[in-house]
Amino acid sequence: MTSGPGPISAAQIRPDQTSAVPTRPGRGGPGFYAHQLARPGAVLAPMAGYSDAPLRQLAAEQGALWTVSEMISSRGLVLGGDTEKLSLGRPYPGETRRAVQLFGAEPDILARAVQKAEAWFSPAAIDLNMGCPVPKVRGKGGACLLQTPEVAYALVQAMRSATTLDVSAKIRLGWDHDRSVEIAQGLAEAGVGLLTVHGRTSAQRYTGEADWEAIARVAGAVPVPVIGSGDITSAAGARARLRLGVAGVMIGRGAVGNPWIFRALATGEDALPPAPERAATALRHAQLHADFYGLDRFGVPSVRALRKVLPGYLPDHPELREALVQVNTVEDVRETLAPLLKQGGMEGTPASPRLPAAAEYAGRHP
Repeated sequence: MTSGPGPISAAQIRPDQTSAVPTRPGRGGPGFYAHQLARPGAVLAPMAGYSDAPLRQLAAEQGALWTVSEMISSRGLVLGGDTEKLSLGRPYPGETRRAVQLFGAEPDILARAVQKAEAWFSPAAIDLNMGCPVPKVRGKGGACLLQTPEVAYALVQAMRSATTLDVSAKIRLGWDHDRSVEIAQGLAEAGVGLLTVHGRTSAQRYTGEADWEAIARVAGAVPVPVIGSGDITSAAGARARLRLGVAGVMIGRGAVGNPWIFRALATGEDALPPAPERAATALRHAQLHADFYGLDRFGVPSVRALRKVLPGYLPDHPELREALVQVNTVEDVRETLAPLLKQGGMEGTPASPRLPAAAEYAGRHP
């Protein structure tokens, strides 16, 4: 028995939601975003400490239109000691439909970083971070660019000159007040192929509610597709936002522990799997993590980084939370989830079942 629902197939997308756009692998090139937006679904947001290769793999298998890497420093790629082994950029085997997100504030450095990222990480597109409000990024790009949008326009132009891949940008509404339409129009003129707008200012960080009316105004003011972001935790909520006129939605925290939200938006089937299958997927997430990162500095295939993630798979089983936030290894996860796995007849399930070959996978999810 396999651990949880397998990857969705093209046949599971509702007939009324198909497109006449020819199928092609999601391996990048001009027009990647337009091609992906021709079918239903949602996008996995870049989240530092969360949207790593294992989470991206689970989201992609459940039908995410594309995923976005954790943000990567352009200076680190060009001037630091980063290599193609950098975990933030390294793809999982067979990964497609992933944008690599860079941050920086120097056009020449970003252009060189784009070239390195394309050569090392095989992305489908390149994204510029203009929304990170974290203090350590200030002065180095991120949301600071909202204060000097003319710098951002030059960055986009430099990035465009360095690649034939689609270049996009992810912004907030502004630094401390809404300038989103003005900034979005400038970015579109500079050459972005797509914009993602998070419905808060940098000053708000993650407080209050995302302003989706402001996002909708941006969508109506620029000639490129606009993806909306902020506070989406359910498929129903995503569909309500889509009715505002955005080209798509991006899901962050709402996808942590719930990759099936992408399946729901791709197929129209909203029901969550039963708890035993969700437990099996949580176990598989742990195995994917251990396989991708290998041994830690103590020689242990640690999954400690998933302590903040695993309880999200089983919110209806709060009795498991205390143990899940203390796990160290895959076997700890297996032991904690054993009652649910046994209940579903999955106690002997391998944590990492055989996946479709890369070619078959790409064919299912162009």
